[in-house]
Amino acid sequence: MNFDFSDDQKMLRDQARKFLDEKCTKKAVREVLNTAARSHDAALWKGVAEQGWLGVAIPEEHGGLGLGGLELCVLAEEVGRAVAPIPFSSTICFFAEAILASGSAAQKSALLPKIASGDLIGAFAISEGPGAPSPTSIEASFDGSKLSGVKIPVTDGDIATHAVVLAKEGQGLSLVLVDLNQSGVKRETLQTLDPTRGHAKLTFDKASAERLGKAGEGWSLAEGVLDRAAVLIAFEQLGGAQACLDMAVDYAKNRFAFSRQIGSFQAIKHKLADMYVAIELGRSNAYYGAWALSTESSQLPLAAAAARVAASDAYYFAAKENIQAHGGM
Repeated sequence: MNFDFSDDQKMLRDQARKFLDEKCTKKAVREVLNTAARSHDAALWKGVAEQGWLGVAIPEEHGGLGLGGLELCVLAEEVGRAVAPIPFSSTICFFAEAILASGSAAQKSALLPKIASGDLIGAFAISEGPGAPSPTSIEASFDGSKLSGVKIPVTDGDIATHAVVLAKEGQGLSLVLVDLNQSGVKRETLQTLDPTRGHAKLTFDKASAERLGKAGEGWSLAEGVLDRAAVLIAFEQLGGAQACLDMAVDYAKNRFAFSRQIGSFQAIKHKLADMYVAIELGRSNAYYGAWALSTESSQLPLAAAAARVAASDAYYFAAKENIQAHGGM
């Protein structure tokens, strides 16, 4: 069996890499990270939309390309490789997945074309403070038409136009859709350890909202979104980890010490080999997740967990060893 991507998917990857190498240089990324007033690269977001990336998994009748999860995995890896400062994961991996999975026909018709065009930036708001969210930790409430409560932190909540929010409704939990550009919503930008993504505290005070899916099914729907997003973000991390290894290898070939390439020293060889092994382990688990995602397999929760853990470990390890390979500079 062939578990690799198809030739068309590899062509999509090559085109995406070429575009990001040109439009998303390290200098451009650094400028966004170092400018407090810029939480993302709006011009790059527009360019990505024009490339059709935001509509890859959106049906053609809603303005998308009608492809699927595998193509999203390919794009996510390239976005991660470039550390592109755009709300790709929040909008596509979380918000769009929630709309595709549980939105009504009317909601899909209203929102999916705007996602594909880049006019809508989405956020997924379930956390309400420290610790992992659980069915018993949710305090935000929804009465069928109005939403009240606080969500913190919300990734890209500072720039999002819409959000999918997990809230109590009666005795259960529901996913609700909220337009963030209304008087019932207050935003507060947060400073976090991750400067590559904006975060915000969202306070809802009887904000107008509408339910996604059926009442009381919010937790199971949210878990489904998280599983699918975990696979896609694993590919983002895989792209970043591979970029770290590529940087380390390139530096080891071109940096000389004691009249020798530092890559010829056994200690550096071991670091590069260990990075490669960690990344390949992450890649195999990410591919498992991609298979489960594309086939709607019942193994998706397990595959998503494996992909998430392996990719997180690989990215952390590769980033740390890349710094060491560069002499800690």
